[in-house]
Amino acid sequence: MKIGFVGLGRMGGNMSRRLIRHGIEVVGFDQNPAVPQSIEGLIGAGSLFALCSMLTPPRTVWLMLPAGEVSENTLAQLTSLLSPGDLVVDGGNAYYKDSQRRAKMLDERGIGFADVGVSGGVWGFENGYGLMFGGSAEVAERLKPVLQALAPTPDTGWVHAGPVGAGHFAKMVHNGIEYGMMQALAEGLNLLRKKKEFGFDLAQLTEAWRHGTVIRSWLLDLTAQYLASDQNLEGIAPVVADSGEGRWTVLEAVELGVPIPVITQSLFTRFESQDEEDYNERLLAVMRKMFGGHSVVEAE
Repeated sequence: MKIGFVGLGRMGGNMSRRLIRHGIEVVGFDQNPAVPQSIEGLIGAGSLFALCSMLTPPRTVWLMLPAGEVSENTLAQLTSLLSPGDLVVDGGNAYYKDSQRRAKMLDERGIGFADVGVSGGVWGFENGYGLMFGGSAEVAERLKPVLQALAPTPDTGWVHAGPVGAGHFAKMVHNGIEYGMMQALAEGLNLLRKKKEFGFDLAQLTEAWRHGTVIRSWLLDLTAQYLASDQNLEGIAPVVADSGEGRWTVLEAVELGVPIPVITQSLFTRFESQDEEDYNERLLAVMRKMFGGHSVVEAE
């Protein structure tokens, strides 16, 4: 089997490597021409045109690109290069409504489309990826060898979630849950750290939690691994980015009238960490001073 891969960053590059390791030929293109050369066994393409020319119809092209303008522009270019019977797979963190729109646009040209939510991060190359696939049963059968190669095992870690859009919707909610789990761990460990009289060793505690407890998880494994070398986190800035999927999850919950308070609050906490001005907190300090005469801490 031969597949085209567009976008060879941290995720796309390692996914390509895993496919190659499983005997699938990969033709790859990246905006940085040096990247394809760094992936052993990959057939590098200097342009989208070259990539499409190196594939035999019916062609399959997998995109691993940021959501938004980059994906939109790349898809527009690909549309003019592909033919009826070809297939485009979007494995990036795209908004599911964009995926549905793109599928309709490509379908008018006879080109197939599938959306795949991909989880696994930088560990996916060795451990395999979690894959949530959205598309027709026919396309699912066509992509099965690729999904089986990328997944932890041929029979586990991947699922045909439903029609086009279902893959990215499932991944969106997955990331929302991830936000909540991360927030709960961070808050709990911070509470333990603040209880000075017990002198908790967070590295030892999280290591113990990894075995036999209800909250054992891969996320806890990674946290314990980091805390074993650095519990103070003095070199880490208290700023947490959000990829966009948490926002989409909350917006969808509002539209459906579904309460997701934990996920919503974890998203807002990330927003708060990104506020360099801390204007909310400054206003709160002023209000307390005005109604109660409380002192304020002067900014340095």
